[in-house]
Amino acid sequence: MNLLKSLAAVSSITMISRVLGFVRDTIVARIFGAGMATDAFFIAFKLPNLLRRIFAEGAFSQAFVPILAEYKQQKGEEATRTFVAYVAGLLTLALTLVTVAGMLAAPWVIWATAPGFATTPEKFQLTSDLLRVTFPYILLISMSSFVGAILNTWNRFSVPAFTPTLLNLSMIVFALFLTPYFHPPVMALGWAVVVGGALQLCYQLPHLKKIGMLVLPRINFRDSGALRVMKQMLPAILGVSISQISLIINTIFASFLVAGSVSWMYYADRLMELPSGVLGVALGTILLPTLARTYANKDRHEYSRILDWGLRLCFVMVLPCALALCILAEPLTVALFQYGKFSALDAAMTQRALIAYSVGLLGIILIKVLAPGFYAQQNIRTPVKIGLFTLVVTQVFNLLLISHLQHAGLALAISLGATMNAGLLFWKLRQQNLFEPQPGWTPFLVKLVIAVLAMSAVLLGLMHVMPAWTDGGMLQRFGRLGLVVGAGVLVYFGLLFAMGFRLKDFARRGLT
Repeated sequence: MNLLKSLAAVSSITMISRVLGFVRDTIVARIFGAGMATDAFFIAFKLPNLLRRIFAEGAFSQAFVPILAEYKQQKGEEATRTFVAYVAGLLTLALTLVTVAGMLAAPWVIWATAPGFATTPEKFQLTSDLLRVTFPYILLISMSSFVGAILNTWNRFSVPAFTPTLLNLSMIVFALFLTPYFHPPVMALGWAVVVGGALQLCYQLPHLKKIGMLVLPRINFRDSGALRVMKQMLPAILGVSISQISLIINTIFASFLVAGSVSWMYYADRLMELPSGVLGVALGTILLPTLARTYANKDRHEYSRILDWGLRLCFVMVLPCALALCILAEPLTVALFQYGKFSALDAAMTQRALIAYSVGLLGIILIKVLAPGFYAQQNIRTPVKIGLFTLVVTQVFNLLLISHLQHAGLALAISLGATMNAGLLFWKLRQQNLFEPQPGWTPFLVKLVIAVLAMSAVLLGLMHVMPAWTDGGMLQRFGRLGLVVGAGVLVYFGLLFAMGFRLKDFARRGLT
């Protein structure tokens, strides 16, 4: 299995999903703007989405994938099928209970996570109604992520990577064509989320059948493998919850700020998700099962080399993205969102949050490379301890920054916390002799800095000569933005090529 080809495939498919996500957000911004209705929806969507990250893509994957890889490598197909059935049964039971409880307790959940909404009864009621609609998404998308984790372990990376596209398509169709049939209109987005979750699960089931792992969930509270997953999940839930708790705390802070603050942070975060999804999520998706198989085979040298490969790819791709997001904050927000009810003020406030988020982009993506280095060896406690410390520090940053920078201060606090988290993870990997950097890092970084500075100069120069970004329609704005971005990409990668960088240098094979 060629890791670079797998990464390219997953990244390409994720890019399609992210582009559709921008189309979706542009449509939502044009139709609904940034105000009470969108604040209510984004809170209602964020809560089940946070729980999905905790139960499925976060804690569950970290606990499940290394043990699944062990079964696949050492215990045979039938034992693996039984293990999958028992884990599916326990996961389905837990998620069903959480979903029912969340729907019944929707007003109390909103009061706890967005208390500022309680001062506006209409806003509070709308958010509660939306949450009841969207909460089943956690069951659907978590089971979808469970299926995706199995497919990733069998190196079927492209199928799970495609599934987010279905959610975006569902929301686009509902926003464009079905909004008039709902009252209030924003309720259409809530139902679109549920339909999108169902589509993502159903799409993957035939592919699961192809690898022989489509089994009916079964309940067995005594199965040793399932119990190991549940035991590993307890610290993993705590670890993953730390970052999600930080987001919830930020939401609580934002709910007390002026109307629109939640939406401005959401749109800025969506722009951040392009690089973090295309590279960060893709790297994490590939690295966890690959490292788990390598660790199961006791090949520590290859384990370290794969981590080094992931870190170098991060620096090559993320450094230019972080600076570009900062430099191009205005054209990005204006070209993508400033239409219809999304005003110039909304665009300006979104830009501030985007600049603050871009500070931590490298740290956010490095975590997705470094953390699997611990999870693959079933060591979840170390990232948990680091995460707890980071959570406390992030809240200190929140208190220091919110009074001066408002919503942008909350975004900057997340960035600083992520950077600290990544630095501590790297330090612990080195301290525990789990990672040994390969030769050549100093000239590698020098060349990157030269290329990034040249790219920044080109972007700033083109920004200076361009007409106002509000001039022209969407196509004209996109055309100018594409010209600027294309010039930056050519300069950056052209300089890297001139200094000796070659694609084949990043080719790497992993265990199948």
